[in-house]
Amino acid sequence: MPAKRKPRNATKPVDLRPIVVPKPSPKKFYGQGIPGVEFERLTGKLIVVEGADGSGRSTQIARLVQWLETSGHATVQVGLKRSTLVSEELDRAKQGNILSRITLSLFYATDFADQVENIILPALRAGVMVLADRYIYTLMVRDMVRGMDEAWLKNLYGIALIPDVVFYLNVSPEELIQRNFAKDYSLDYWESGMDLGLSRDWFDSFLKYQALVEKQFKKLQSTYGFKIVDADRSVEEINAELRSEIDAVLLSDPNEKTET
Repeated sequence: MPAKRKPRNATKPVDLRPIVVPKPSPKKFYGQGIPGVEFERLTGKLIVVEGADGSGRSTQIARLVQWLETSGHATVQVGLKRSTLVSEELDRAKQGNILSRITLSLFYATDFADQVENIILPALRAGVMVLADRYIYTLMVRDMVRGMDEAWLKNLYGIALIPDVVFYLNVSPEELIQRNFAKDYSLDYWESGMDLGLSRDWFDSFLKYQALVEKQFKKLQSTYGFKIVDADRSVEEINAELRSEIDAVLLSDPNEKTET
């Protein structure tokens, strides 16, 4: 008796992750925020990944997007200089390296505010997972390193929603310089802090500037409570930690009372 043939289009069953229906979590702004927002309608989750250039943010976000979408969750990505309102103008303005600190700060704040109103809030209303490739913390840290007043910055970014979870991928300045140079064979003017006059040598300035950034991030961590992740490990180890933390956020019930 001839053996039965398998259908040509037969494929091996895929072990899909069960779809997790996120628990609704209360939303609020850091400050006065945007008028007229109905927080109970913001059913999506806001996930933020912070870190310097070369920390692995883009790689981790790409993996998280794939993981979430194969788990049944729609995703939207936001980040610095992605506003349709001012992103191109901001890029052009930075190329001349002549922006004053206040002008640069307000440029980025405008870029951020446009994304909040036109991307983040609509996505959260639709129940979408919003992944932010950096958020207000990077913007505040950069400005604080450049001598801007912290109270003024907190007021400026009072329009920001408090995320459901924030990760800071922490990499030593020495490792960052290796990753950046291996990737682009050069260092970025602003990411090296060359506008601050820390050193005439780009490598030396980069190390000093990134050390100041790391110090300010750890200072903000005590205020905003985001999770500092050791990003000197393998991509797989880091991603496993992020997925575990996000799973906890999706499953957590905001109405449960914790014991004191």
